[in-house]
Amino acid sequence: MEKYPPYSITDKMLNYVSDIMKKIGEANYFESLNRFPELRRKTRIRSIHSSLAIENNQLSLFQVEDVINGKPVIGKQKDIQEVKNAYKAYEEIDNINPYSIEDLKKIHGILTFLIEKDAGKFRNYGEGVYDGDICIFTCPPHKLVPSLMDNLFNWMNEVKDKINPLILSSVFHYEFVFIHPFHDGNGRTARLWQTVILSHWEKAFTYLPIESMIKKNQEEYYTVIQNCNNARESTEFIEFMLKMIDNTIDELNNSKEMKDKSILLLSESELKVLECIKRNVIIGAKDIIEQTNLSDSTVRRSLRKFLQDKRIETTDSHYKSPNKKYKLTE
Repeated sequence: MEKYPPYSITDKMLNYVSDIMKKIGEANYFESLNRFPELRRKTRIRSIHSSLAIENNQLSLFQVEDVINGKPVIGKQKDIQEVKNAYKAYEEIDNINPYSIEDLKKIHGILTFLIEKDAGKFRNYGEGVYDGDICIFTCPPHKLVPSLMDNLFNWMNEVKDKINPLILSSVFHYEFVFIHPFHDGNGRTARLWQTVILSHWEKAFTYLPIESMIKKNQEEYYTVIQNCNNARESTEFIEFMLKMIDNTIDELNNSKEMKDKSILLLSESELKVLECIKRNVIIGAKDIIEQTNLSDSTVRRSLRKFLQDKRIETTDSHYKSPNKKYKLTE
């Protein structure tokens, strides 16, 4: 019997999974997301804007933010409604069972509210994917959609404790797009549902804007899907999605937002040391100890950390000098 769903585990996949899990475990960014709602909101808006832009929504990132904030926006009513729907759907992530078809239908209903007459219902007619006037992919017959979706969700429920969710969610993403169970909103639903699966495994993924990286690589995204359609298996797509996740984490860790917010992740004693250096411009360790009333070991541990992070620098060329002074890095 042919393996379902058809895909192969490759060294490239395993390397990406290892890299992603290591970065998730080490990255301060995800601690920032948990502590600071403004960061969570910003990444959520990026996710929504990018996922809708892939489907030709014409609103800019700033307009999407204005819609979410309840401000008036000049644009197509359909585009504005898509933003409202997407924001509501993404807000439901914590309340969703990733392995429930009924929850998936519910989310599709929210995503396509007032836009799609069959919102939340599987299509009951044939469907194809078009490039202009050319049909590049004929979707499975509508009569097969319920059984194909049952097969997909039954498989996920059987293997959810055996297959790494990074791989499982990528398999789902491709298979869902292949089945194309709804008349409209399949791409949006697939991208959101991959986040649902990942976020219920590891909270950090709740606000990771993978959609933004897909948007930057949109042409490759569609090419890889087509390649997998032709190959009748999803290996290449899984590798692509893992690359998108890995690149998203790298981009966020190097972002201005991360660097600006990193100071807020410091402990109270570390903040005292940093503020003392800032206040004095140039100061030695003994004076920091005296002014902050912190222990010698606490101050020197903080100084070593700041030197390593290049937050501060020493004014003495002999770095082992006991009398060296410190200043903020310019």
